[in-house]
Amino acid sequence: MRIVSGIQPTGNLHLGNYLGAIRNWVAMQDEWTAKGATCLYFLADLHAISMPHEPAQLGANTRDMVAALVSCGIDPDRSILFNQAQVPAHAELQWLLNGTARMGWLNRMTQWKDKAGKNREGASVALFTYPVLQAADVLLYQATHVPVGEDQKQHLELARDIAQKFNNDFASEDAPVFTQPDPIIPPEAARIMSLRDGSAKMSKSDPSEMSRINLVDDADTIMQKIKKAKTDPEPLPSEAEGLEGRPEARNLVGIYAAMAGTDVASVLAQFGGVGFGTFKPALGELLVDKLAPMAARYRELRADRQALDAILRHGAEKARALATPTLTKAYEALGLVR
Repeated sequence: MRIVSGIQPTGNLHLGNYLGAIRNWVAMQDEWTAKGATCLYFLADLHAISMPHEPAQLGANTRDMVAALVSCGIDPDRSILFNQAQVPAHAELQWLLNGTARMGWLNRMTQWKDKAGKNREGASVALFTYPVLQAADVLLYQATHVPVGEDQKQHLELARDIAQKFNNDFASEDAPVFTQPDPIIPPEAARIMSLRDGSAKMSKSDPSEMSRINLVDDADTIMQKIKKAKTDPEPLPSEAEGLEGRPEARNLVGIYAAMAGTDVASVLAQFGGVGFGTFKPALGELLVDKLAPMAARYRELRADRQALDAILRHGAEKARALATPTLTKAYEALGLVR
């Protein structure tokens, strides 16, 4: 089994990033490598240039993301961790697959419609062909499984369609060039909202630092942000139904449940009837206990650019070795002389 997943390098990582994506990667690594599977995790820096970006910031964000992934539990010795730009086969295979992908398929991509909006003429070609690069990302490694959320199911289906058409057009039935990957539906990720507005997602773009728990926050900062988090005057209910219409209370209880590895019902069974004056310190202490070791490691790694570059370089070497046979087969199948 080979599991392949990518994440865009974004800076200023926060609790929502950890609970929404990174924690699932760590869990997959621990579960699947123990069964003999190979996990490839890549930073999608080539995807990042499909939208306007600052070059220096992209480089910094890429290294920050490596630091975050490793500090949160991704082990470069057990998983293959790399960035796309160091494995040129991603871009090469995308071009080869552009001959198989169809305009109609890409025009139907929901994310293309959402991101381009009404200004499709002004959007980059890279944004339009982004899903073909995603297909190359997974087909390159003969991925058997790809973790997908609701927003990526359509792109994985496109990858399967491209693989099937390429195999039909250029390979024999008993010797296909590409494996059609199956989806892994990860456990539903915790939806973490702003500490200042329970109806808005926790985001690095929020101008208020008090709206989020950053992975670099120290213990005192975490406690301060939780104590000042917006709430209502009512005590916590004993059952989940009592959180209806109380977005801030629901968010804090959800964060506690996610960090404690339990569910909302269990948290309310423990804290039902308790006021926030008691619950907030308990939540803060839990966050400090879980996040402080990660934050310390994160700060240490971020300060060591050579170590981060070495992690990416070694991961890319392993990835290139796995990618080469597939890329060679694709060139040969298309009749290209090299």
